[in-house]
Amino acid sequence: MKDSDRRELVTYRLHKAKETISEIELHLQNEFWNTSVNRMYYACFFAVSALLINDDIKAQTHAGVRQMFGLHFVKTGKIEIELGKFYTDIFDKRMSSDYEDFMEFEKEEVLELYAQANLFVTRIIQLLDMEV
Repeated sequence: MKDSDRRELVTYRLHKAKETISEIELHLQNEFWNTSVNRMYYACFFAVSALLINDDIKAQTHAGVRQMFGLHFVKTGKIEIELGKFYTDIFDKRMSSDYEDFMEFEKEEVLELYAQANLFVTRIIQLLDMEV
């Protein structure tokens, strides 16, 4: 991939991350807790995928994205360990809310996750030193 194409894709993914974070407000207002968690995960996923694309790191699956993020950014200290743990946690919670029967998140937990998701996306945008 050419550098200009890579940069355009990184910008697009970061825009998707910010757009997805902003849509969560509507889900929270309507008390769609599980949907909010799903969108938080995807906002973080778009941000992490932008980070990987920027560094030309390939991953084919969501689990692969998580693994490459941990290997290339968390273990190297480029991203704080707490944020790496959050990404794993939001991945697991999204899987539970999407696929487990009778899994319902509570308002307080979702609001706490939302604050962390905002911090996560903001930190990646800062790391990439980009405006979106």
